[in-house]
Amino acid sequence: MEGWPFWHVTLTVAGPSVPEPEIRHGLEALSHEHPFLLSGRYGVDRAEVRYWEEAPDASTVTDLALRLWDVHQVTAGLPQWHVVGVEVVDRETFHRRGRAPLTPVSLVGVAPF
Repeated sequence: MEGWPFWHVTLTVAGPSVPEPEIRHGLEALSHEHPFLLSGRYGVDRAEVRYWEEAPDASTVTDLALRLWDVHQVTAGLPQWHVVGVEVVDRETFHRRGRAPLTPVSLVGVAPF
């Protein structure tokens, strides 16, 4: 029996300003609590985490992503921020993006993959 596919998730959260050491510490703790966390970027009023999630479909992954921050807020010491963005793409799309040069939409209009 094969497992579920992996999906790449980018979750963005934002809220009232907190000291940078607080959010850095929270993201480091989150990386220990949540498997497959790849990276985190942060500022005093927002953070972005990127990770892999294993699930049957994008809808399930999106539901899990929307709850991730709240689920780990107390245990990881995360600020009381809210989700302001979530992107879920399958593994093939993620790797395809890495191989293709980015084309600025504002310069050339809409371009094919």
